[in-house]
Amino acid sequence: MFLARCAIGAVLVCVAAPASAQEPSSPRLTAAQPSRAPPQDPIAVRVVYPGPEDRVRVRDSSFLLGSVSDGEVRLTINGSRVRVWPNGAWLAWLPFPPDSVMQFRIEAHRQADSTVLIYPVRRDPRYYPGEVHSGGAWIDTMSLTPRGQVWLPPSEYVTLSARVADGAEVRVHLPDGSTVPLQPQLQPEEVLPAIRAFERDTAKLLTPDEVRYVGLVRGRTLGPHAGPMVRGPSPSLVQALARSALRCVTGAQCPSPYMELLPPDAGWAVIEARLGTDTVRARWPLQIALIDTLPLVAEFDDDTTGTGKTDSLTPGRPAPGGAYQWFFPTGTRAAVTARVNDDLRIRLSPDAEAWVPAAEARPLPRGLPAPRAVVGSVTLSSWSDRVALRLPLSQRVPFQIMEDERSLTVRFYSAVGDVDWIRYGGDSLVRRLSWNQSGRDELTFSVELSEPVWGYRARWSRNDLVLEIRRPPRLSTGDPLRGRLIAIDPGHPPMGATGPTGLREADANLAVALRLRTMLQAAGARVVMTRTADTAVDLWSRLATADTSGAELLVSIHNNALPDGINPFTNNGTSVFYNHPRSLPLAAEIQRALVRRLKLPDLGIGRADLALVRATWMPAALCEGMFLILPDQEAQLRSRQGQGLYARGVLEGIRAFLRARARDRSGANVGRRGSGASPRSHSNRSSRAPALAGPVPGVAPQ
Repeated sequence: MFLARCAIGAVLVCVAAPASAQEPSSPRLTAAQPSRAPPQDPIAVRVVYPGPEDRVRVRDSSFLLGSVSDGEVRLTINGSRVRVWPNGAWLAWLPFPPDSVMQFRIEAHRQADSTVLIYPVRRDPRYYPGEVHSGGAWIDTMSLTPRGQVWLPPSEYVTLSARVADGAEVRVHLPDGSTVPLQPQLQPEEVLPAIRAFERDTAKLLTPDEVRYVGLVRGRTLGPHAGPMVRGPSPSLVQALARSALRCVTGAQCPSPYMELLPPDAGWAVIEARLGTDTVRARWPLQIALIDTLPLVAEFDDDTTGTGKTDSLTPGRPAPGGAYQWFFPTGTRAAVTARVNDDLRIRLSPDAEAWVPAAEARPLPRGLPAPRAVVGSVTLSSWSDRVALRLPLSQRVPFQIMEDERSLTVRFYSAVGDVDWIRYGGDSLVRRLSWNQSGRDELTFSVELSEPVWGYRARWSRNDLVLEIRRPPRLSTGDPLRGRLIAIDPGHPPMGATGPTGLREADANLAVALRLRTMLQAAGARVVMTRTADTAVDLWSRLATADTSGAELLVSIHNNALPDGINPFTNNGTSVFYNHPRSLPLAAEIQRALVRRLKLPDLGIGRADLALVRATWMPAALCEGMFLILPDQEAQLRSRQGQGLYARGVLEGIRAFLRARARDRSGANVGRRGSGASPRSHSNRSSRAPALAGPVPGVAPQ
């Protein structure tokens, strides 16, 4: 048998060590690091997740995972029996105590050996009520919204919301001595985003009602000055950072510079809750700055540091921190109308706005008018692999490209049309070009194609928007993979999930991707890999590899994990993600083949804002074949058989997609340069110019 041998560390643990026959067999508690058991420990308890630095985002239940020496170990956590797989992997779904630091007692027994590990797990402060109490009155300080820094016009209202003791009288004291009453409002408790995205039990969406207190404030500054709205910290932050750096250089302890920014409480709003004779107050961590009515124009650039490792696109969202809806090329300009923390609000048109990262906006000199463009006559040019539309604008205003199965539509904001001529013809891929002034300040330009969209991309050339539309490859129904150029991306590193026995997702993904490369090459395809070794490659470099190589498809190989708070035993399986409509058939075919090969639950396909599927130059799909955090699926990913099944499923899905596209094209000579589209323009004012005769400038001769 073995007895505990002790060492000092961050948590309490007992690891096994040799002992004489006279010593008692009951384990003793002491301290040691849990992440790596000593080599002489015959039980080798290891917790992989959550790690010592992790902060779990969970309310009541979540999972722990790790490993022990082998499948003969009996394991309990907080008294509950935990299954151990033959290779020693374990995964536990447990209730999480309502504390900021939770402790789990892990007991492991193997014959006469035993180990006890007291393992601490820290909760993300955002998922733990920060209640301030005074008798029966309380305020949840973590519920106060908005918080942080806000820049708004004086005419706009800000909605204040807080969770406070039910029945309390609540008001917010402003720095100028005035008060804002908050009224109770009954509403369902918020469902965590992870539950909405992954939980299959719809009962988890039925949260109880809660009372929140809400009120409005307008035209008031709060807190210390927040500094300029675009680019650059406030002067007080600069001074604090300078003092912090000086102290660090001189050898003194580096303080938290933000703590030095906190002025006396008189500079902040204070929320007060009264319940009977009890009163509680808390500072509202909100800075509001009022912006000038003089227009502020910003130009977008996602590479302000000059690394050259970006996609030259600034994403736009319908709400701060929301899903991507727009992608603005570097050089696009827009009027800035507000800011909330790290997101700027820009004006698109009188009826539309978007939020972009403040770090990707460069302010132009004050006093410039808000951008407004006139769109002129359009021309089309043809090449062997693409057609290109050149749309001239007087200014580089925001736009959005919307994709349908056989069409692309460009919506220009803050724009009007003077499109006298649209010159095209000689290319049967383009069936029709047209434009429409769809709103007082919005113009749409439509491209109808003779077959489904394969890919496109847009860029500024001075003030002209160049829209390139990719010509679909020529495919054979009998041998659709022959000659195709396919980009395979083994997802991660950096980052990635880790299995119970320590298998890194980056390693599992690479093993599957290399098997897939071999299979594709054997089928006659050409393959470009975004990585072939255990090297960290950033997202945009992966996309650039696929784009610059001319790859016709992009498939990213991943294996899944779950967010905190989702039961992995009831929420796992195979899924494939896409972003643009043209990639939906590819994702569907790969999903069908993976489910057939892996025989795991079918989680279906999903649209997602993942970088690797946002590529527009080719159809792209991201596969989440297995759940690495499940012991049996981790073991399968360690085996050549499991890697081969995964790779075979992706291969079959790609082949099925290409064969279907080849069937769609069979018998039709579409998408090639030649006759079939009239060279006559579409004109809203044809009387201003005569009909075209002879070759059209910018159009390849037939």
